Amino acid sequence: MKKTHFLSKGYLHMAALSLFIFAAQNGIAAQTAHTLLRKADKNYLNNDYKSAEENYTKAQLAQRTDKGDYNLANSIYQQQRYDEAAKQYADIAIKTQDNKLKFNSLYNKGNAHFWKKEYDKSIDSYKTALRMNPKDSDAKKNLALAQRMLQQQQQQQQKDKENQDKNNKNKKKDKKDKQQQEQNQQKQDQNQDDKKEQNEQPQTQQEMKKEQARQILKIMDDEERKVQERLRKGKPKPSRSTKDW
Repeated sequence: MKKTHFLSKGYLHMAALSLFIFAAQNGIAAQTAHTLLRKADKNYLNNDYKSAEENYTKAQLAQRTDKGDYNLANSIYQQQRYDEAAKQYADIAIKTQDNKLKFNSLYNKGNAHFWKKEYDKSIDSYKTALRMNPKDSDAKKNLALAQRMLQQQQQQQQKDKENQDKNNKNKKKDKKDKQQQEQNQQKQDQNQDDKKEQNEQPQTQQEMKKEQARQILKIMDDEERKVQERLRKGKPKPSRSTKDW
């Protein structure tokens, strides 16, 4: 059964993941594990990945093997729990001594990262797998596809950043324009207040001048009365026409 891989030409295609059918082993645990594995394989081939996961898990509890871990990871992968699957594949690739199993685990780890759009991690996994088997055509195709997708992703991120910067710049400009409008309005209001004050000031000054004029006239009238009073007091009396002898 083939490992998961993608077709070229930009299209993604899911093929069946590799499964390893266990041979019967001695002992009750081995028989139990074998029975569970056969049941899990049947679930997997019928696309019942949840049941396959349950039975692979039970089989691993009865008797753990690297190939059992790999099949369990495949059932998780097929349920699109890519983070869990990628971790499982990574663990298998580290601990197994089976080069074919290591290669398939690294390959499928790359696929899991691909579906998460983690193209940089996907590329790393494919490259590591190809160092083990440089002639694998599927890994080469997937690596090329992941590299193109990463380039497109980076271009989109750059475009999004430019748009965000442009939006931030426009927001700053709008804020500055608003502040300028407020300042202009405040200046206009101040000019109107100054103009109003100027319009009111001549009238006040005029009223003050009138009041000063009245006071001056009053002082002048008072002075004139005083002068007239002094003149009346200093008027010569008529002399007597006769004198006493």
